[in-house]
Amino acid sequence: MPPEIIPILEEPALKATNTETTLVIADIHLGIEWDLYRSGINLPSRMKDRLDRILGYIEAVSPDRIVLLGDVKHNVPQVSWQEKDEIPRFLETLAKHVHVDIFPGNHDGGIEFLFSGQKDIKVHSARGAVLDGIGYFHGHTWPAPELLAASSVITAHNHPTVRFTDAFGYSMVEPAWIRTKFKAEALKERFGNLDFENGNDWADPEVFIVPAFNELCGGVPFNESAKEDLLGPVFSSGGIELENAEVYLLDGTRLGLIKNIRKLEHTKARSRIKGRRRKNSEKPA
Repeated sequence: MPPEIIPILEEPALKATNTETTLVIADIHLGIEWDLYRSGINLPSRMKDRLDRILGYIEAVSPDRIVLLGDVKHNVPQVSWQEKDEIPRFLETLAKHVHVDIFPGNHDGGIEFLFSGQKDIKVHSARGAVLDGIGYFHGHTWPAPELLAASSVITAHNHPTVRFTDAFGYSMVEPAWIRTKFKAEALKERFGNLDFENGNDWADPEVFIVPAFNELCGGVPFNESAKEDLLGPVFSSGGIELENAEVYLLDGTRLGLIKNIRKLEHTKARSRIKGRRRKNSEKPA
């Protein structure tokens, strides 16, 4: 049977079960408060709150491992004093409870130097790996070829959301889960050495895109986005089936397929986005 992948209700985290149970969280962005402070926004660190929240998941789920699916830290290319102080405590506390697998994202350069090598923490390739039959990669790179032979792939990076806009133009944004597929035709050029007719190379995996754990990060409204608006080579190249992707809110509400959501009054792409694109494409007089 394929692995069972179930989001934790009301939370930006999921449980993946095969022969083991894995807790998956993406885009924690520890140290974002320091970056905001440099921009004139003074917020206290919420590292402890975030750690306690994840420890609560661990208590509830009793996982064999926790996968941190990229962008554990926030600042690039430097490492802030906040990250040097908080990330070792954060990761080493998690490692006291469960094995930690980090799939580094574009913000995670040098993260392997921020914790004790004696701890139960492993940093994988940025192109991802298959653990217990499930493929994992952050999403800012092309995945390793072996992920395409897994039945399920979990990725992140885009901080998926849905934007709801009322008749007066006021909008609110909700984090969302995206469930979709790769588009084989779009991947063949990149993975030309794979046999897409061979199940050992290509399993046509289900793809789950994880919302950001850190609510300060913002996100990409998938209901208003074309492939060119998405981040990472798989997404921007059209390697993900976008129009037929299913969208779910954190409370479990299934909104339906993106191509249908785009037609609804409160979730269709707004004219202001189209207008901005037209303006950017106009030549100066």
